[in-house]
Amino acid sequence: MSRHDALARAARHFDDGGFLATLREAVARPTESQAPGQIPALAAYLAEFLVPATARLGFRHRLLDNPDGVHGPFLIAERHEDDALPTVLIYGHGDTVRGYPEQWRAGLDPWRIVVEGGRWYGRGTADNKGQHLVNLAALAAVAEARGGRLGFNAKLLIETGEETGSPGLREVCRREREALRADLLLASDGPRVSAERPTLFLGSRGAFNFELAVDLREGGHHSGNWGGLLRNPGTVLANAIASLVDSRGAIRVARLRPPPIPPGVREALADITVGGDPDGPAIDAEWGEPGLSPAERVYGWNALEVLAFKTGDPDGPLNAVPPSAKATLQLRFVVGTDWETLIPALRAHLDAHGFPMVAVRPARTEVFRATRLPVEDPWVAWALASIAESTGKRPALLPNLGGSLPNDAFSEILGLPTLWVPHSYPACSQHAPDEHLLAPLTREALVLMAGLYWDLGETGPAVLARRASGRGVRGGAP
Repeated sequence: MSRHDALARAARHFDDGGFLATLREAVARPTESQAPGQIPALAAYLAEFLVPATARLGFRHRLLDNPDGVHGPFLIAERHEDDALPTVLIYGHGDTVRGYPEQWRAGLDPWRIVVEGGRWYGRGTADNKGQHLVNLAALAAVAEARGGRLGFNAKLLIETGEETGSPGLREVCRREREALRADLLLASDGPRVSAERPTLFLGSRGAFNFELAVDLREGGHHSGNWGGLLRNPGTVLANAIASLVDSRGAIRVARLRPPPIPPGVREALADITVGGDPDGPAIDAEWGEPGLSPAERVYGWNALEVLAFKTGDPDGPLNAVPPSAKATLQLRFVVGTDWETLIPALRAHLDAHGFPMVAVRPARTEVFRATRLPVEDPWVAWALASIAESTGKRPALLPNLGGSLPNDAFSEILGLPTLWVPHSYPACSQHAPDEHLLAPLTREALVLMAGLYWDLGETGPAVLARRASGRGVRGGAP
């Protein structure tokens, strides 16, 4: 019974084809939460696939209907060994984006894993079935190595609506606060900074979508007879957007910009190289906030993006001044940004810059909040040391993911320190055709997660004691 034995068991589970067989079964179950009529399929993934899998690991389970009465259900499972042991909460999501089989390359099928060299193609391989199944398999390896015990308590929360904004998740966390009580969230989603480098991130940027609209009159008017006499809503809207973000992508509105990057965050990001994957796009070096590195721009700063812009009929332009224009924008923001006053701030800015005719409103009701565990938290050093020991590599530390996750449900509602260890990579094509998981990365992920779970049983109590004493923690709550 040793750490080495636990890691070796996790590696063998990959080498003997056991993990791939399990993932094949999961991917073969379409769980498209964005498509209508999917509740039975989402519920079946939990009840028919995950419940038996977790029962074999000694978990007791409950299935919960979504409290909103509309979206997919939740699975809560628990394996309790001793009140004196640390308790970890493990999160994942069983839903995927739409399959779009007609868009996949010839020979590929979103609901059937196709192996081509080191790539395993299939919808959900990277996001998120492959990732939460890695973690369950690593748990099994540790339990086998410890003679049927984990050495800690484990709780599991799987949702089926993450790809639609995690409806109901926060309410479930509020209602089930006691059932989900834990010492630590240890979860997996999103990509590493690169395929080769294990990564730890501590939260995520927030996301706030809003619409700008200019509605000036009924119907279009001939551009020859009226051009130069009628205010053009497309031109007005383009200039309004240009007052928010400049020609190189830097935010021009002070209240949409974040506070200065904290020293600990800046220090962590100095070790991060962004981009460089052969399948990824080339970074525009001169785009974004001046004076920041690429890593600081995507992990330590805010970004204002135009997601969509429409005026007139783009597919069939008419010789007419259009009556209206609209655009959807998104602010990706880090901790410290006052996103709750975003709409009033935008309204005041537009009015001050001569755009009272531009309406501004939220584009959706759900907002992903920005979260970030302080990099000085003792759990951070613990996780980095464990990953380094298991892989022989120096892991990358991201204070937060560039994208957005429902991490606030865990950090704010449940009050947990949050560690995320992703098992994908930037060019995995998640949300796109030809989504895939890398086989070598997956084998390494099984090993490093087994190491983390082993170490949780060995040294987790010491980390809890250090946090309770306040040693090594600064920066406040996430």
